[in-house]
Amino acid sequence: MADPILTLADVHAGYDGVPVVFGVSLEVLPGELVAVVGANGAGKSTTLRTIAGLNNPLRGSIQFEGKDISRLRPHQTLALGISYVPEGRRLFPKLSVEENLRLGAYTEKSGAEIQRRLDEMMQLFPVLRERSRQTAETLSGGEQQMLAIARGLMSKPRLLMLDEMSLGLMPTLVERMMETVVAVNRSGVTVLLVEQMVQEALEIAHRGYVLQSGRIVQSGPAKELLDSEEIRKAYMGM
Repeated sequence: MADPILTLADVHAGYDGVPVVFGVSLEVLPGELVAVVGANGAGKSTTLRTIAGLNNPLRGSIQFEGKDISRLRPHQTLALGISYVPEGRRLFPKLSVEENLRLGAYTEKSGAEIQRRLDEMMQLFPVLRERSRQTAETLSGGEQQMLAIARGLMSKPRLLMLDEMSLGLMPTLVERMMETVVAVNRSGVTVLLVEQMVQEALEIAHRGYVLQSGRIVQSGPAKELLDSEEIRKAYMGM
């Protein structure tokens, strides 16, 4: 079996020295689509922010491709190949779709390579080609989410981390978004997905971790978690 691309070992993290995540251990293998699911406030976003370098772990270690990244800053984790698409999209509303995408590749110096990536994104998300001259603020919620993912892919990441993509989207768009994530993963990008829509996330993931009050309470193949009576009762209202 391949070595994990990402490993968290006993990670405690939080804000201003107050932990909200307690002893999280997880791993992601190259090429996997792994979902971290749980209710709002479970510590899912804090976990991703800590991997991305937006806050340092209070305890424990984070390894990416065998290198300790526990104390790195966001620009350093990005340079290593980790792209983080935060909750709430965080686009530049007054800039065009194309300008937003180009900003996603700011670490790349070659104009030809940036153009190649742009073409790739327009192929993966045809609606962005149609809207390339429009400002980001004029896009629908679903289109903005696609733009946020595409911008995250412009840095050519080896690991794409997606935080609460379904937030504020209509159910039909959530389904489309999940299909998009599967397409991205099939194109060869390893994906770590954080989501409070438990069923939808586990339906597309290979493996999952269930986070509750800052602790992992269950983990395993996504199908097993979907079939778990405990999870169905707690998160799917079944």
